[in-house]
Amino acid sequence: MTKPGHVPNSSPKEVYDGPPDYRQVGRHAMFPDTSHDEIARLNFLAQMNRHLAARVMPQVKAAWEQRAGPALVSRTGAPPRDRHAVREALLGDPAFQIWSALRRMTMEQRQEAGRWTAIRQAESLAARARDLTEGDERLLLNPGIKVPRYVSAVDHHCMPGSYHTELFPGDVSNAASYDHAIFATTGGLLGRYSDGGGHAVVKWVRDHLPALRPKRIIEIGATIGHSLLPIAKAFPDAEIIAVDLGQPVLRYGLARAKSLGIDNIRFVQADGADLSMFEDQSADWIQTTMFLHELSTPSLRAIFRETQRLLRPGGIALHVEQPQYAADMPLFEQAMRDWDAFYNNEPFWSRLHEIDLDAELVAAGFSADRLIHGGVTAIVDREVFPDAAEEEGEDYGRKAAWHVIGAVK
Repeated sequence: MTKPGHVPNSSPKEVYDGPPDYRQVGRHAMFPDTSHDEIARLNFLAQMNRHLAARVMPQVKAAWEQRAGPALVSRTGAPPRDRHAVREALLGDPAFQIWSALRRMTMEQRQEAGRWTAIRQAESLAARARDLTEGDERLLLNPGIKVPRYVSAVDHHCMPGSYHTELFPGDVSNAASYDHAIFATTGGLLGRYSDGGGHAVVKWVRDHLPALRPKRIIEIGATIGHSLLPIAKAFPDAEIIAVDLGQPVLRYGLARAKSLGIDNIRFVQADGADLSMFEDQSADWIQTTMFLHELSTPSLRAIFRETQRLLRPGGIALHVEQPQYAADMPLFEQAMRDWDAFYNNEPFWSRLHEIDLDAELVAAGFSADRLIHGGVTAIVDREVFPDAAEEEGEDYGRKAAWHVIGAVK
């Protein structure tokens, strides 16, 4: 007799390996209220992003190896000369077309879902931010600052208005959209508070630079400070400064940090290419986290020069980014990593990942024999959230595993 509930010849129960439920995301005083349907949308998008990375991407690679690549060689009589030739060959393949269209769709829908949640409560979010930050000297805004065209002309990763645009004075809706819906883009790989990268950097510094006792730490392009909070918590005696061009993310960031019990961060509106408000040799650690790819080349070089000027002897510059297109990186991987430059409103992505960052650091004044290279993966609550280092598959640009490049002055 068959036991009740037993399914004859059924396969063993599969272990769930998808993103955690959105309701596991960490909340704080600035976190937008989310309805049942809004949560369902974000869960769907997180699942879709993970599906595209783990299950559809391998089919694109197979299509390149079995169809598009051989067809290119047959047509030209030679292997592809560079990543651009690979991308052009893939454009005609249905596997790439489907993957690319779905990936773009999920980004657009993520922005629509996140913005709807934030905009419908924009006034109440602004009031919360005002109550938490008004009169607080840790928020230093510069209403007259000029936003460079390379920033103002781009809706970064399809976010209308990017990080700096306000719908009304005091608005923080873009910051709130970015904060609460980044879960959908990453599939939860950055943890409850999207701070897995910051925890990873803290671990890397403690493992490799255990003697470092920073008095002042600056993060350039900090947005809402999610990657900076673990650093501030790990070094409570340090003065922490979050620099960004956008007023909305800075207001929101300070309110968010205070509500999470982090009180040693100042949020300063400034262009990282001009930090003249800080004196020479006044910082011990300058950080960027997935920010260099949003910079024009002149701005990147100016930031490297400012970093070298600001650091004290023995201070460190750390830049966390996706890997460069080195000679040993397969052209297929380079082409797939280039997707963000062509289809995700990241116009500087391709150029950033092909230039010699070591040479740029040396040109900025750092010594070639004191350059830093390493790697980090997001460190999160493994009982609830997956470990980025163990995540199956590779989507060439979204996985929470990064390179570290920088220098000791």
